[in-house]
Amino acid sequence: MHVLILGGTAEARALAGLLHGRVRVTSSLAGRVANPRLPAGEVRIGGFGGADGLAAWLREHGADAVIDATHPFAARISFNAALAAAAAHVPLLALRRPGWAPVAGDDWRPVDSLAEAAAALDGLGDRVFLTTGRMGLAAFADRPEWFLVRSVDAPGAPMPARTEVLLDRGPFTVEGERELLDRHRIGVLVTKDSGAAATAPKLTAAREAGIPVVIVRRPPVPAGVPVAATPEEAAAWVRER
Repeated sequence: MHVLILGGTAEARALAGLLHGRVRVTSSLAGRVANPRLPAGEVRIGGFGGADGLAAWLREHGADAVIDATHPFAARISFNAALAAAAAHVPLLALRRPGWAPVAGDDWRPVDSLAEAAAALDGLGDRVFLTTGRMGLAAFADRPEWFLVRSVDAPGAPMPARTEVLLDRGPFTVEGERELLDRHRIGVLVTKDSGAAATAPKLTAAREAGIPVVIVRRPPVPAGVPVAATPEEAAAWVRER
């Protein structure tokens, strides 16, 4: 059996480890991170050329199943995966870690896009901790606030005029996030609902400091695609196939 994992997440790496040695596993990485953490099994890096290209790859390489374990905000590849799997008549599963949920003391301002997140900053604070990744900074380029932008790789233009870039990769700690918010006098946090445990400590630190959090809701999984919440559930789905 040959399983294609559309990966790049910790869950994708864990799933590849669970399946490696039992079935043939190919993990596909988008190639947006300079030094990605590689999973067990075969690895390919780069795009497929849209849904048609992915469908052709599935047929050419005899894939028996596809697991979309990409980032919860990688909506385009998820949409293309659904089209390609249907065209190639290959079963598809989405592996999505659960999103974050607010608790008592949180001051969350949910929005549906980065553009809405930028607009929501009005009146919240003039020093912003922006953790939405390096690809969407253009939405904030015209904002007057000072931004601390944290990302794995250096972002490119356009970006806000008053920006300090912090290159770092999780997992992070609550203690470290507390110190960072205090040192940079952060007044508001902007993030996406990635649901990742490795980056959740910033939410705890923001709650303790009474800092509002503008949080971008995740896009839905394509209609009709079954969803697993953990690598173990996804591995069980593969065994059923």
